[in-house]
This record gives sequence, structure tokens and C-alpha cells, in this order.
Amino acid sequence: MEPTPEQSPHHAYPDHWEADVVLRDGGTARIRPITTDDAERLVSFYEQVSDESKYYRFFAPYPRLSDRDVHRFTHHDYVDRVGLAVTIGGEFIGTVRYDRINEQGRPASAPADEAEVAFLVQDAHQGRGVASALLEHIAAVARERGIRRFAAEVLPANTKMIKVFRDAGYTQQRSFEDGSVHLTLDLEPTEKSLAVQRGREQRAEARSVQRLLAPGSVAVIGTGRTPGGVGRTVLRNLLAAGFTGRTYAVNRAFDEGLTTLDGVPAHRSLGEIDERVDLAVIAVPAHRVPEAVADCGEHGVQGLVVLSAGYAERGSAGRELQRELVRQARSYGMRIIGPNAFGIINTAESVRLNASLAPESPARGRIGLFTQSGAIGIALLSGLHRRGAGLSSFISAGNRADVSGNDFLQYSFEDPDTDVALLYLESLGNPRKFTRLARRTAAVKPVVVVKGARHSGTNPPGHAVPVSRIPDATVSALMRQAGVIRVDTVTEMVDAGLLLADQPLPAGPRVAILGNSESLGLLTYDACLAEGLRPRPPIDLTTAASPQDFRDALAEALADGTCDAVIVTAIPWVGENGNAETGDGEVLAAALRGAAAGGPAKPVAVVHVEIGGLAEALAAASSTAAPRTRPTTLAGRPATTPGTTAPGASATTATPPASPTTATTGTTAPATDTAQPTAATATPDTPSATTPTTPGRIPAYPAAERAVRAMAEAVKYAQWRRQAAAPGKVPEFLDDTIDEPGTAALIDTLLGPAPDPRGRPLAHDEVRELLGRYGIPVRPTLPAPDAEAAVAAAARLGYPVALKTTAPHLRHRADLGGVRLDLPDEEALRRAYGELTDLLGKPAELLPVVQAMAPRGVDTVVRASIDAAAGAILSFGLAGAPSELLGDTAHRLVPATDRDAAELIRSIKAAPVLFGWRGSAPVDTAALEELLLRLSRLVDDHPEVVSVALEPVVVAPQGITVLGASVRLAPPPPRGDLGPRRLPNY
Repeated sequence: MEPTPEQSPHHAYPDHWEADVVLRDGGTARIRPITTDDAERLVSFYEQVSDESKYYRFFAPYPRLSDRDVHRFTHHDYVDRVGLAVTIGGEFIGTVRYDRINEQGRPASAPADEAEVAFLVQDAHQGRGVASALLEHIAAVARERGIRRFAAEVLPANTKMIKVFRDAGYTQQRSFEDGSVHLTLDLEPTEKSLAVQRGREQRAEARSVQRLLAPGSVAVIGTGRTPGGVGRTVLRNLLAAGFTGRTYAVNRAFDEGLTTLDGVPAHRSLGEIDERVDLAVIAVPAHRVPEAVADCGEHGVQGLVVLSAGYAERGSAGRELQRELVRQARSYGMRIIGPNAFGIINTAESVRLNASLAPESPARGRIGLFTQSGAIGIALLSGLHRRGAGLSSFISAGNRADVSGNDFLQYSFEDPDTDVALLYLESLGNPRKFTRLARRTAAVKPVVVVKGARHSGTNPPGHAVPVSRIPDATVSALMRQAGVIRVDTVTEMVDAGLLLADQPLPAGPRVAILGNSESLGLLTYDACLAEGLRPRPPIDLTTAASPQDFRDALAEALADGTCDAVIVTAIPWVGENGNAETGDGEVLAAALRGAAAGGPAKPVAVVHVEIGGLAEALAAASSTAAPRTRPTTLAGRPATTPGTTAPGASATTATPPASPTTATTGTTAPATDTAQPTAATATPDTPSATTPTTPGRIPAYPAAERAVRAMAEAVKYAQWRRQAAAPGKVPEFLDDTIDEPGTAALIDTLLGPAPDPRGRPLAHDEVRELLGRYGIPVRPTLPAPDAEAAVAAAARLGYPVALKTTAPHLRHRADLGGVRLDLPDEEALRRAYGELTDLLGKPAELLPVVQAMAPRGVDTVVRASIDAAAGAILSFGLAGAPSELLGDTAHRLVPATDRDAAELIRSIKAAPVLFGWRGSAPVDTAALEELLLRLSRLVDDHPEVVSVALEPVVVAPQGITVLGASVRLAPPPPRGDLGPRRLPNY
């Protein structure tokens, strides 16, 4: 909407304040500024508000608004007077307004930094979180306009409004004056306010997905009159799955006399249906979708699954159609799966929903599956079905215009029927939010991700999301930091998902191998070593082994305190006539399940070669099994107690990383060769590893490499879970080595009053001053435009010195002769200067500098940069070939904790160089970790620091030296994760 001439020309309509939000019940609404065009909407809204709510708003009976009131409430300057409205279907359901005031409470302008705020919500929509959402957005608007505090007068009887303020998490003061409660809120975000905001976001978005997956009624719009076609197929699948709700067939082309189709009521439009429809599946051509969406919105449909194609996957015209589809659906408070979707499935006994094109509904299970590709969805459903795995829920989002993988994570976190979340993603619309949600979800249940389009550099067709510029290797590292199990193929995702869904997590990397084939055992042993596991020598039961022999061997291996997991290998045994016996896999499966049930809770996987019926029998045990017992904690979260071991339960307590390998692969032995907790260390989150389990499904694999890879992922995830149970801390650095206010002032000075949006690199002295304010000293360098200047610089710095070129093509290239080290005196310096200029060019081209020598050590590189989508990222590697040629660089999101810093330097492959490799002296990794934390703190405190490179950082046995540094400043990119919650607008 555009402002009218009555509004100040200096403050144009702030369209960036417009936002779609998810309310507490899962419905959506739009928040936008109120304009002069809203007079009739405001009057209509006020007429629908009860007398009691009006009394609470105006402290007196106020049956109607006067013309003066309407003018005042619709005319704003968007600075000192701001009004926001929440709309559904274009009509107001709630409003909020602030007026800037001075210390006496009278109208004022800047620099006054306080405002009076008042809310009004339609009674029919109270309890949906409308006021809470409005408070988040009006607070963000106020901060943008220089307002730091809100004042509100509330009647004591208006307990709902008092609770909105009290629960917001802002620092506040409360007093009772003249018969009303006077509240003052400090609008600076706090940890509590952010936690409240994210908690509300999580519950609302989870509820919005739950409404889609568990509707009470479904209408298929576009059901064909004859068998075949998309709509008729979905209707058939709904009926075949035994959907427990009401089902309707809708098609405007139905004959007027047609009342039923396939045994369900048939209608020409939703308006003919006497009751509200919760979910609509739209299967009509794209040009007819807007009409169908409008029909749904006008009749109270809660959500849409749009199977129709012809949108963003068809180019720019289709992309605009897709945007309009999302805008239209959200205007009615509906969320969308699709367009170009394959459908959704919910196998819960109380729902039994198959609103998809999948001809056969999967068995009920504990795996939740989200995919952005219909073809991949078909492949995954087929693969899981072949291996006897069941699903709890399935969403194929197609173009993913609205409901995304982030929404699915929110739902999976809450869903008691889901133990493992599998996601096939082709784009990350909000990487920062994804890693935050994934970290929280992975702390209670595994999250396995396959990322498509890893190297294309663009988003897949139809996925209109911000493009991240970070390399795929960085994305993978950030996922690992968040506890996500990232695999390369959908086959690996199924392999890992089966193990994680049905087996307890391993307490460590020690693997026992047993079977009736020495060769298959050796292959498994080699695969374990390749994956960083610690296998025990394989136990060969010989080809004459019976199922009872397998059972006894497995029971013995599980009882062995020196192993954390078992892999069973099996080939057909040879009969008396010399022929291979491939049948009776059910007998072997029963033996293995019996041993697993009677022993300690350790993961078991089976590698088999052509044993008929074995995989099916192992899978049949729990394809429809009830969930494991999970008591609920006081916070309402599933908890694991001693006596039950659920997927994700670990059997050891967290310990900080102590070596290059324990932080990542677990290949270095712990201090003691046991990973079992004692009674003193077992906690509700770390159950005893000796807890027995009931007979259940054991995953089977046709190749040793696949089983071992899945087990290795479980080992790494279990280690992450143990560490996540005792998360690190962001150090405060309470000494005087960090000057945050002074740094902010320096940055303001360096950027100037009108900073270039592209930013500016800092000069050497500016870099030294900026980094020095955060306790990061950079060794000074002095220019040496000629030999005499070089000698003078060396005399000032003190011998020995280094002579280096700083030309871009020679920077950090000692291999090209551009660096001369350990020059002990003037004669050596002059000789080196002459050799340098003779070999590489004139001083004006080389830009030589002189620098005092640093103590010998390991050259490393530390970087920090801001990605528009992912946020600030901290990176570390060894200088030179390891990081530049081999890509051996580790990454963490900012702000980094002390644990992140410790893991960062240990997670590169070349990390042993820092810890005394081949008899060399270990270097001062503690000082290196502190440097990483200080740099993390700098870019987190000051988002204007968009890029920092410290190269090289020499890490000596005692201390570190930063020899080179570059910094780039720019106006800070927006931080959506710190603002009010909102749905993406693409």
C-alpha cells in the first residue's frame, strides 16, 4: 500500500515492516502498517470487538469510534506515531499503536526515546498469540526509530494483556498507579526475549505442520469424473489408506445430479459442503488454482497441498505465479505444501492419511521423511518399503514455496511418533535458522540430510531462496557442528536412518565383528578402519556355524565391555551335499534378535550375502512397533531413563576434546579402554549401557561398506550428543583487553557518515588498531621502498628480521622466493634485498616490507567472514598447501564457544602437526584457541566487520604471533534471526 499526500513525504510507507507470521494455532496472518485507506476496515474491526475489550483498551465505555478517532488511528508519520494491524482475508483482527512521549508523558519527537503502546485484539481471535506477535513487531519498529522503552497502562482486570507483557522476556518494571498497572519495558533484546520468541516460533510452526498432517477432513479439488488422473489417484489413495476423517471429492465440472464418487460425497464447490474442511488437495491446472484457493480461503480451509505444476519450475512467469499463490493463501491464513508437490502421508493409527500420489501407504514406523523432490520421494518410499521400514510422516514439498525443511524440523522435534528425521534438501532458504533448529532437534533425535545441488552454485528451479556463497564443504562442516548427519546419497540416508531408528547409539568406536565367512569379516574390518572405527579382530564362526552358534557369539560380543557395537556377517552355509543353503533366514534372524534382546543395549547390524528371507525377517520385528517408552520431563520433552535406551541415547558422559582425533572421528583411544558409564556417571540422559532391550528390528545390509558407514555415522552422532549434553561457553574476557565501545566508535569513524555499501578494506595501521582493541596484536611491518629504507626499518624493529613482498601475486608465496627469513644483520638484509629485486622485479612492483622475526612454529590461517544467508563463519587451517590446495579447512558458526574453538583446530586432517607429529614439539594450542575466540567475539559484537583474514598466524610452543592481517568493513547485513519472527518473503 502507498501513502497518501496527507502522510509525511519524509517518511514513506515502510513496506519492509510487512510480514507474514504463524500464529499459536498454526494459522497464518499478515502484519502491516496501518494507512489512511484503512478507515473502513478499522471501523468494521472495532464493531466486532466486545464491550469488555473496548473498556480494557480505553478505560471507559467506548461503544464506537468517532471520526476524529478514526483519523488519528489511521494517520501516522511512521516515526513518532506508528500503527500496525494483523489481517486475515484483508480484514483486521488486531491492532497495536505507539506514540512517542517525553518524560512528562506528552507527545514528543526524537531524541525522546520512550513511547506509549496500546493493543486491541478481536475477541474471536484472542488466545491465538496475536498480541504477542504484534508486540514483537512493534518493538522492532520502535528500535528502528530510536525508541528504547515502551510504557503501557493496563487495568488490573486485563490479565491477558498483563501476561503478554510479562511473558515477552524484556526487562520490565511494574507499578500500580491511579487504579491501573503501569508497565515499562526495555526494548533491547535479551537472551530471555529471544528464547521466548524462538519458543513461540517453534510451537507455532510445528502446529502449522501438524494441522496439515492430521486433518479431520480432506477435500480433493480436481477429482476426475473417470478413473485415472492426479485428483482421482489421490482420492483412491486416501480411501485405500483408511483415512479416519471425512473425505470429499470436489470438481466444478461434476454433473448436478452426482452426489457420490468412489463412495464419498461429491460436490461442485466447497461452498456446498455443510461443514468446514481442514485440508484441501488441489489437483487442477495452474490457471485454475487461484479460483480454488479463494474458494478454500472463504470457507475456512486450514491448509493446502498443491499438486499442480506450471510454477517457478517453468521460469520467471511461473515464479511470479508462485509468489502470488503464496500471497493469496497466506492472506486467508493458510499454509501451502507445494506447488508441484507429490503429497503428504501420516501413518498414525488415529489419522491414516495418504494424500499423495504414492500408490501404497508405507507401514507405520518411527521415521519422518521430508523431500523437495517427488522423484526422490518415490525412490525413498520404495527403498524403505523394500527394507521393511515404516514411516511416521512424509512430506514431498515440490517447489517448497511455503512449508520447508525448517518447518519439518520444528514438527519433528515435537512429534512423539518420530524418532529419526530424514531430509532430502536441494536448497537451504535460511541456513542460519536451519542450523539452529537442527542443533536443537539433533539433541533429542537424529537428523539425517542429503543435500542436492551441492556444486551448481544456484538454486534448483522453483526454489526462490537467498543464495548462499559459502562452499559446500563449509555447509557440511556447519551441519556437523549442528549435529546433523550429512550423507552423500539417498541410499546412505536410508542405511543410516534404519540403524538410528531401531538401534541404541554406540558408546564409542569399538566394533566387534563376527560371522561365518573369514573373507567377509576381513572386508568389514578394513571398512571399519577406513571409517575411523576401532574394530576388534573378526571372529570366524566357520561356514559350519548354526543359528545357535551365531546367537551365542553375538551374546558374548554384546556382553564384552571392550566393544561398543557389533557387526554380524553371514553367508549361506554349506550343506552336507556341498550345496549352499540359502533358505531359512527366519531361523537365523530369530537367533540374532534373541541375542540382541538378552544382552546389553548396543547397536547391532547385519551384513548378509544371498541368505533368503533374512533381511525380511530381521525387518519384520518392528516395522509397526510401538514407540519405546519415553517418560516426559518437567519441560514436556521426551526423556530417556535408566532402564530404557532409545535411539539417540548415549552411554557415556561428555568430555572435552583432548586430541586432534577424539573431537571428530573417535579413532584415538580414550584414557581407559572402556566407554561404559559407572553407576555414578549414569544420568537420565546417559542410561546404563547394560540395559536390555526388547526384541526388535535389526538392520541388514547387502555390503559391508554400507553397514560400516552407517555405524560410523552413528558413532560420530553419539559423540556429538555426549558433547552437546555439556555445551561449551562463550568466554566473557573480563580483562581490559577487549574494548567493545571503543571499537564501535573506531568502526563508525572508519566507515564515515555515508559508508559505501560495498565496504572498504583497512590499511595496515587501521587493522592493527582495530584488532588490538580485542587483544589480537599484529606484528608491525615497515615499508621498504629501497635498501636504505629496509636497513632503517630493521634498525627500528631489531634483528633478526624478515624481508617480504606484499604484491598480491606474491603475497604469502615463500615458494616463489618472495620471503627471506632470519636475516641477522645489515649485510644479510642488503644482500637479500638485492637478490629479491633482481629475481622478481622492481621495488615499486614488489612492495617489500620488513618485519621482526617471530618465534618458530606452525604457520596457520584464521579467517572470519559473513555470508548473507548463513551469517558469520569462523575458519581455521594450516597455511599453504593444506588449506589452499587440499581444502583442509574447518569451519564453525559465530559466536564460537570454547568447545567449538577446541574442536575447530582438532578437526582438520593436518591437526597432528599441532600436537607433536613425528616427534616435533607440540605448539601452544591454548593460545590459538583464545585467538579464535577473540576473533569470534569481534565479528559477533561488530557485524560491520564483514571479513577478517589472519595469515599467517605462527603458533609456537609458547605463544602465537599474527604476522599478517586484513580486515574489511561494510554496513552490516540484516540479521533476520534477531528480528521478530516472520515467514520468508521470496
